Amino acid sequence: MLQRFSVPAYRSRQLSEALYRGWAESLDEVTTLPKELRERLAEAGYAVGLPRIVETFTSVDGTERYLIAAADGQTVETVWMPEGDEGENGDGSEAAAYFDATICVSSQIGCAVNCQFCLTAKLGIIRDLTAGEIAGQVVAVLKRHMVQIGRDRINLVFMGMGEPFLNYDAFMDAVRLLVEEVGIPESRMTVSTSGIVPGIERFAAEPVRPKLAISLNASNNQVREQIMPINRKWDIERLLRAVQQVPLRAREKLTFEYVLLGGVNDQIQHADEVGALLRRVNRPLKVNLIVWNPGPGIRYDMPQPHQVIEFQNRLKLNGVPAYIRRPRGRDIYAACGQLKRTGG
Repeated sequence: MLQRFSVPAYRSRQLSEALYRGWAESLDEVTTLPKELRERLAEAGYAVGLPRIVETFTSVDGTERYLIAAADGQTVETVWMPEGDEGENGDGSEAAAYFDATICVSSQIGCAVNCQFCLTAKLGIIRDLTAGEIAGQVVAVLKRHMVQIGRDRINLVFMGMGEPFLNYDAFMDAVRLLVEEVGIPESRMTVSTSGIVPGIERFAAEPVRPKLAISLNASNNQVREQIMPINRKWDIERLLRAVQQVPLRAREKLTFEYVLLGGVNDQIQHADEVGALLRRVNRPLKVNLIVWNPGPGIRYDMPQPHQVIEFQNRLKLNGVPAYIRRPRGRDIYAACGQLKRTGG
C-alpha cells in the first residue's frame, strides 16, 4: 500500500505494527506515521481498522462467541475459550504446558464439506475469507481481552466455520501474518481438516505451519461415508497415506479428532478398528474424543458418559493415547460443530 507514496520501507513496518500489535482503529491512531503521510493516505481513500464484533454471547463457563462483521455485510463466528478446552493435552509440543486462553478461528463463511453431524454444514458454503479477515478475527479478540503477546499464552485453533484446506492460500497467508506480525508462534496453532488430501500434501511442504489435526470420526469407510461425504473422494486409506508425509517437530504428535455419535461410531469394536488404523500410521499421535454437541435439525444422539470412558479406555488398551475434549460454550452454540451465525 505504501509503495505508491514513495516512502522508506520502514514505514510499512510501522503501519503493520500499529495494526497488528497496536490494534489501531483509524489512520489517526497510527501516530508513528507522519501526519502528512496519514493525510495523503486518507485523501487517496485508504482506511485501516479491525473487524467489528457486532454481537457477543457469553456461556456459563466463561466462553464467548462472537459474530464478527465482514466488509460485505456478512458475519463470521469466532470463539474465545478461557483456559481452553484441553484439546492440547498430550500433543507433545512445547505449547502443551498451559494456555491462558484459546481462540477458535473461522476460515470460511459456511462450509462445503457437509459433515452430517455439524450445524455449520446447514449453511453450505457462502464464501472464503481473506487472509486479513482470518487474522483479523484473532486481532479483534486479542484487543477485546487486552491480551499481551509474550506475557499471556494464547492458543489458536483453526476449527471454526469452514474447511481451512479448501481456502488454503488465504489460510496459510493468515498463519504467516499471525506469526510475523502479531507474534504468535506456529507451535501454538492447530489446524483441523476433514481430510482434504491435496491440502495435506501441500501443508507437508510448508516451512512454517501449525500443528495438524485430522477429523477422523469413524473407524471404517462405510461409517465415515455416511457421516462425512468427503470420504467418497478421499477415503481413510488415502487420508492416512497423506498424513504420513507431514514432518513433525521434536515431541510433536499428530492429532486425530473423533466425534462420538451415540449408536453410530461409539462401540467397542469401533475403538478396536480405530486402534488398528492408527497403528498403521506409525507416527507419534493421539486421539481427541469429542462428545457430539447437539444442534437443531440434526438427528444424532450424544453417547452416554460411561460409553465415552469405555471408548477412551479401549483405545488406550490398543496402545493409542486418547483424551476427552472438554465441551466449551455448548449452551450458547459455541462448541465444536455448533457454529452457524445464530443469534442466541
